[in-house]
Amino acid sequence: MTELPDVIEPPGGPARPPAETGLTEAEVAERVASGRTNDVPVRAGRTVGQIVRGNVFTRINAMIAVLFSVIAVIGPVQDGLFAMVILINTLIGIVQELRAKRTLDKLAIVNAARPRVVREGTVVRVATQEIVLDEILEVGAGDQVVVDGTVTWSGGLEVDESLLTGEADPVAKRPGDTVMSGSFVVAGTGRFRATKVGRHAYAARLAEEASRFSLVRSELRSGIDRILTWITYALFPIGALLIYSQLFMGGHVSLEESGAGGQVSGPLADALRSMVAALVSMVPEGLVLLTSIAFAVGVIRLGRHRCLVQELPAIEGLARVDVVCTDKTGTLTETGMKLAEIRDLGGGTGSPVQVLAALAAGDPDHNASMAAIAQGCAAAGQDSPEWPVTALAAFSSARKWSGASFATPDGEQNWVLGAADVLLGAGDPAAAEAERLGAQGYRVLLLGRAQLRVDTEAAPGPVRPVALVVLDQRVREDAGPTLDYFADQGVDVKIVSGDHAASVGAVGRGLGLEGADRPVDARTLPQDPAGLGREVEEHSAFGRVTPERKRDMVRGLRDRGRTVAMTGDGVNDVLALKEADIGVAMGSGSPASRSVAQLVLLDNRFAVLPRMVAEGRRVIGNIERVASLFLTKTVYTMVLATIVGLLAVSYPFFPRHATLINAVTFGIPSFFLALAPNTDIARPGFVARTLRLAVPSGLVAGLAAVTTYLLVLGGRSAPDPSDRTAVVITLCATTLWVLLLVAKPYVWWKVLLVGSMVGLLTLAMVTPLGQWFFDLDVSDPGKVLTGLAVAAAAICVITVIRVVDDRIIARSRERSGEEQERERVPEPV
Repeated sequence: MTELPDVIEPPGGPARPPAETGLTEAEVAERVASGRTNDVPVRAGRTVGQIVRGNVFTRINAMIAVLFSVIAVIGPVQDGLFAMVILINTLIGIVQELRAKRTLDKLAIVNAARPRVVREGTVVRVATQEIVLDEILEVGAGDQVVVDGTVTWSGGLEVDESLLTGEADPVAKRPGDTVMSGSFVVAGTGRFRATKVGRHAYAARLAEEASRFSLVRSELRSGIDRILTWITYALFPIGALLIYSQLFMGGHVSLEESGAGGQVSGPLADALRSMVAALVSMVPEGLVLLTSIAFAVGVIRLGRHRCLVQELPAIEGLARVDVVCTDKTGTLTETGMKLAEIRDLGGGTGSPVQVLAALAAGDPDHNASMAAIAQGCAAAGQDSPEWPVTALAAFSSARKWSGASFATPDGEQNWVLGAADVLLGAGDPAAAEAERLGAQGYRVLLLGRAQLRVDTEAAPGPVRPVALVVLDQRVREDAGPTLDYFADQGVDVKIVSGDHAASVGAVGRGLGLEGADRPVDARTLPQDPAGLGREVEEHSAFGRVTPERKRDMVRGLRDRGRTVAMTGDGVNDVLALKEADIGVAMGSGSPASRSVAQLVLLDNRFAVLPRMVAEGRRVIGNIERVASLFLTKTVYTMVLATIVGLLAVSYPFFPRHATLINAVTFGIPSFFLALAPNTDIARPGFVARTLRLAVPSGLVAGLAAVTTYLLVLGGRSAPDPSDRTAVVITLCATTLWVLLLVAKPYVWWKVLLVGSMVGLLTLAMVTPLGQWFFDLDVSDPGKVLTGLAVAAAAICVITVIRVVDDRIIARSRERSGEEQERERVPEPV
């Protein structure tokens, strides 16, 4: 990203701001000392203390803390191991979020706007927080107004206040008018004196809220919260049933009877241990933490590619994107342009190059096109004529032209520069020639002599074409592979630009974009939202798109159920960026576009977009996998605890058994799966889809555990260590198979991971230390084989259910795809 100079030399030439000294350093220091500064935080992100509190004081940690306190009283220490897992998970969550915060804060400093202020007669850039009351600020097209103020000079200044008032029409500002923080400049340039700064400014509170680094408002997190609420409600009746059955229905056995050497024995202590063993397995202790970790790691990974995530749920939104709307200039093409040709049409007196040099000198705030013209005129040796500017009209994306009125030796002359098809009639030969050149990929502007002063309401009036200004814009080298990636991933790309439709189509064709050979002029699109959305969905290249129309096009796509990412860099993209599900701004773009976007590409590399989408899919797909694992554990524990309670037999596990099962089947593998590569396309319905796997698998696993338990008990109500070991074998084998089903597609490290978990479980069962610590006994081959046989049967049932369910889902998707295809194909006339 190009570094901005701290000191800016004041531009010379006509139509420039009046000489103003601004505040002196002493006056600035006095205001800083008295607290009259713009004291709005750079970033409203979570502090270190908030991160620690947010990871420690959670609902799940509270549940685990209560259960651990029970074990701390009645012992033994092995049964409290589950608390260590929570402690480790919490520490990992804190460390990862702190790393993400550090990454974000560094990137935010790079991305922070540095407004221009006048101090001691010099225009300098300062941090937003360094602005003080009575400061003179200078703004141009694309700048965001950061404090409230009163205009002191206007060079065709037009401000969009839609983010504050909802009104999209630009408001012309003249000296004495008020500008409000939160608005942005769409045309012209100007200066204003700060009248309200900091939290006294109109939009300071809104801006602070809008830029807050947030963990909320996502389907994923809300779905997990809903699941946790259901589990919380289930904990109380199941816990009560277990205690009652163990105490009053003959289902308890003391630790002394089992040979485990407990610290406290007796019916109540044994009932409490059984309850803790069941409830610990019901709580998906790692799910919320792994979700936060996956998001945080996603932020860090995107940060390595110089992508600033301004709102955390944007990572989830990236995974669901199926349409990317992108601007052309500065996104698909390089930010700079080159003056390729000035084609004289013979419609004026004098040299067109001389007029263009005058327009460039009179424009107080060059955009990319005017900068290229100024450089081209200078390279041709054309100096600006000494023509005083009598009126000025800055370029606006809405009207598609700019201009100036000059006091020349031959009298006042009105000159305009803009889109030929906007300034001229439909059948004009100059407009046709401009379209022909635009179809070759050039950006073409018309230089014309206007009849009216450019600052009048009816301007420009009839325009006489004088010259065509041909600008060469180079397509980014990485744009083609990026569009190819989206095509392979089923993501539609729409190019929406203010340029001529033929020029947009030419760029799209050069990049191999499907449908770019049929570009559409946005002025011909239907006005009704339904018709507009349908047309936008069917085509891929659009020209002559105004900022308001661009916003409507994004809204139309969203109304048709599409998830839209909008990329842009200019002030004309702000409304669409705000409307899109995911707004992506270029780092070198306008401060206004960067402020409303959820993601900022600090290196302006369009090629980062595939990595962003892939990262979003990785995070969401992996969290969905992990959620299926944890909820399978919750379901089988609920089944096992409920049936055992109703049968009035002793619960088959101690808490240490639950810790072992949870660690080798879900706990350890989930950490690796949560950070693994994943290219699955995210779809709505997270909760239903997760439960669709977890509930059947959990039911089968729970019934299998009960079956093994009843078989090895042989009519007894109190199990011995070999009975418990048989149930552990059944559950571990069954749930490891569920892990294999969830871990698809298989790669070497996933196979190694599952093999390592089997190895850990085997070590715990066959080594003397493991047998003593976890109270396991594999000395009875019959019970071991019973556990394995029941697990094999359960594995077959789960596999059949999964195959049938996959086929049902595949058929449902095929029908859905056919219906969508029928909707997209127009009815024959």
